[in-house]
Amino acid sequence: MNTIKLHDKEFKPFISEQQIDAAVTKMAQDVANDLGDEVPVFVGILNGSFMLVSDFVKKYPKPCEVTFIKLASYEGVKSTEDIQRLIGLTQDLTGRTVVILEDIIDTGNTLNEIHRIFKNENVKQLVIATLFYKPEAYKKDFKLHYVGIEIPNKFIVGYGLDYDGLGRDLPAVYQLKTTQHMTNLVLFGPPGAGKGTQANFLKEKYNLVHISTGDVFRFNIKNETALGMLAKSYMDKGELVPDQVTIDMLNAEVEKNADANGFIFDGFPRTNAQAEALDKLMEEKDSQINAMIALEVDDEILVERLLERGKSSGRADDADESIIRNRITEYYNKTAILKDYYSAQDKYFGVDGVGSIEEITVRLCAVIDKL
Repeated sequence: MNTIKLHDKEFKPFISEQQIDAAVTKMAQDVANDLGDEVPVFVGILNGSFMLVSDFVKKYPKPCEVTFIKLASYEGVKSTEDIQRLIGLTQDLTGRTVVILEDIIDTGNTLNEIHRIFKNENVKQLVIATLFYKPEAYKKDFKLHYVGIEIPNKFIVGYGLDYDGLGRDLPAVYQLKTTQHMTNLVLFGPPGAGKGTQANFLKEKYNLVHISTGDVFRFNIKNETALGMLAKSYMDKGELVPDQVTIDMLNAEVEKNADANGFIFDGFPRTNAQAEALDKLMEEKDSQINAMIALEVDDEILVERLLERGKSSGRADDADESIIRNRITEYYNKTAILKDYYSAQDKYFGVDGVGSIEEITVRLCAVIDKL
């Protein structure tokens, strides 16, 4: 599946034919199991449901009837409040079990009209089945009896769904590709380089969100989130937390700040695999990592800074020179791999970290302003 263009917009692959087929098969089997020997009337909501209805009834293992009604609620890529009944029912449904087959339910506005229509038909029961469902967008209280696939609140095309008339014929589903002009940085610096101080300046100047992996872990564990408890279960056993758990935490932070101008990632990635996972996460957000910026400071200056800091910080690892030098060596060993990774993408920038806070900030900004 490749990116496609319909009219003036680009759409990226989202749900494959195989995933759709599996969801439709399960829905058809679930409905059949629940209805037993009853002969239902399947009602497709045109235009979007024509593919779903065709595939659904072919997979339905028992006798059934099929009809359609046509409603309209979309203009371009926005769902409208105005629901118009364009083609009505032509058969008597008194005492029958009616199963509505919807291609997608987002706001739920069409369900108001559907319930109004069938309330006057004296049906035995009205069942709602939808292939795609956007829980974030749903505004109504009507029960959805069968849901094929839950999706985020993004505009999609394919498998009967269109963008201003195009895309209904696509066998797979594509998601609207949004162009976000974001600045995403991976910020590195050895112990004592002043990375935290600079991160605070940069997030204010460029209106970025600073995501410190350590802070994210502490928040999730303290608040006993599902991810926090999962991470803690590994840590309690003395095991490394799997990369996917960390990525899921970072994804949650990015989602919470979806309208941000960009992000400063601090403490992640630490390996090539993590860097690749972060690239993939950003790609899913229609964005990318713009730069890895590393503060570069001579080892002796770092040792001097940390020993001085140790006099007031109370941290044992700031008071022992051998520990300090080991921390610096460990930093270089870890960073060397990532330096190669981002250099291969022309995204590595080393910045002189010696001087006043203001001087270092100016150097960092000079790099960022050219991205």
